[in-house]
Amino acid sequence: MLGRVVGAHGLDGEIRVQFFGDGPEQILGMEEITLGADPEGGSGRTRKVLAARAGKPGETRLSLAGVEDRDQAAALSGLFVTADAAELEALPEGEHYWFELIGCRVESTTGEAIGTVREIWETGAHDVLVIDGEDGRQRLVPTADEILEEVDSEGRRIVIEVIPGLLDPV
Repeated sequence: MLGRVVGAHGLDGEIRVQFFGDGPEQILGMEEITLGADPEGGSGRTRKVLAARAGKPGETRLSLAGVEDRDQAAALSGLFVTADAAELEALPEGEHYWFELIGCRVESTTGEAIGTVREIWETGAHDVLVIDGEDGRQRLVPTADEILEEVDSEGRRIVIEVIPGLLDPV
């Protein structure tokens, strides 16, 4: 998941995309994207990117094949922007794309099930995992090295070091 369509820009069908992650580079470099309601990209419609440029902070603007006016662009609001993972630039060891973490099970170093990553917030110092807890409550866990013990994106599992107060519900 690279981002989410947040609206239309202008009259010629350009869409505004809130990008997820450290910057817009991944979206700006895409030749094709998939738009769909599934954040995992399992379903949706693939569209050719005709033009891509930076937008206001946290956003990019895309012109897509088949989206020719403001109404068509506005109709895409809320859809997730995904792409074929093979098109993405390889990251350095220990770094992960947000889409790799969303949906991962989270557990403590002692094996206690904590929940599932629902989304990630960019906060400045460290991104924050928004975790839907096993008990139905939401928890916020920073991605600081002192807390994230293991990230197994292929196994869809994150192990964290639980420090006092960390798992207090929000």
